Formats: sequence, structure tokens, C-alpha cells
Amino acid sequence: MHVHLLQHSPHQGPARIADWLASMGHSHTIFHLHAGELPPRLADGDALIVLDGPEGRIDNDRYPWLKGERKLVQRALDGNKPLLGIGFGARLIAEALGAAVGRGTVAETGWHRVDLAPLSPVDLPETFEAFMWHREVFALPDYALALGRSEASPLQGFTWDDGRVVALLCHLEATAASVRALLDHQFPPEGSETSPHAQERAAMLDDPRRFDRLAPLLDRLLSQWLSGKAAA
Repeated sequence: MHVHLLQHSPHQGPARIADWLASMGHSHTIFHLHAGELPPRLADGDALIVLDGPEGRIDNDRYPWLKGERKLVQRALDGNKPLLGIGFGARLIAEALGAAVGRGTVAETGWHRVDLAPLSPVDLPETFEAFMWHREVFALPDYALALGRSEASPLQGFTWDDGRVVALLCHLEATAASVRALLDHQFPPEGSETSPHAQERAAMLDDPRRFDRLAPLLDRLLSQWLSGKAAA
């Protein structure tokens, strides 16, 4: 299987996803939209992953690559290939499905508990810890199933079309290196300095075992997604 990945920032890449794809024998191509590369043709790949990206209003005028990407996401939704969105990518999917997208009450960064939704079709633990880096949130689209929630964000993701489409607000792909890149090069989400749900740098990096515990969660999620088993 060949997977296309859309990247929107030099410091918000696929992280552990790239390693997982290689370990499972899948090839992949990363399209650096922030660097002027054009989105791929949907027909040239078997699945599409839309990575995290800028916070704030999703505006075609601010990001010249966004118009083409929106069309690609819509074509992916209308098609039959697996589609995964993380952070910014999840917001694009939610928007394309007609759900409200906007600024949340507070910023949420660092490590936070996620409680799996009672009807979530995704085979993950009932409670797990995940990495967060957002202020923007989205509502549940029609005909979608909620994945879970955190204390600050009532919706941490959803599945749609019998699990073919997965949208995640949280980051199961995070590694210590990817988090350091965020901290070193990206401004924190708006309101992080006053949010009770925003952690300091030291707290995000003090326990490397947290990143190790994400690996099997990512494996379970991606395996279900690509095999079509994240279904109701």
C-alpha cells in the first residue's frame, strides 16, 4: 500500500507514523505544502493522511495551498480510500463534513487523559494518555461516531463511513523529537500562558516512557484504519 501524507509545517511532520508505515511494509510520500509543493492526485495513492498544521482560522487567503487541499479532502471523502486527519487535518475533515470548527474555550497542550467514548468503534483502551497541542476544536459531524474526550475538549476525534475516515485531535504519533521541534520552533496555541490545561516544556518531556506508551496505541489505530476494522 502507498500512502500520501500532507504536511503543512517543517516542524509538524509524520513523526512515528513514518516509522510505522515502513515497519508494516507500506511505502509513503510526504507532500510539503508549506514549501510550495502541490497536493497529490488521489488516484496515485491507496490512502491519505492529513497532518497537523497551523492554528487559527482556516483561511484560503492566508494559506495559498489550502484551496487545493480542501478539494483533495472532499474528493477523498467522496471516494473509497482510507483518510486520516490529525489536528489541523482533522479540522479540515470535520469542516468538509459540515461540522462547526472554531476556537475552543482553552488551549490544551502536553499530556492529558482521553476517555474513550462508549460507542467508539476504535479498539483503544477505555482510558489512555495522549499528547495535545491545540486551541482549535470541532463538533461531531452528522453520521460520525465520537472517538473520545478529554477534560478540556469534549471531542477528541471521530470516525466516519464505517471507520474509513478517522479524525484525531490528539497526537498518538508524537515522539520526544517531534515535541522538541514543536517547542523549539512553533508558537504555542493561543491562550496557553493562562490555560489550566497547558503544560510547561519540562513536564512534556520529563518522562520518555510516555512516548513509548503511545507506540502501541498508534499501531492499533493505524492497523484498524487501514484494514477497515474501525467500523461500527
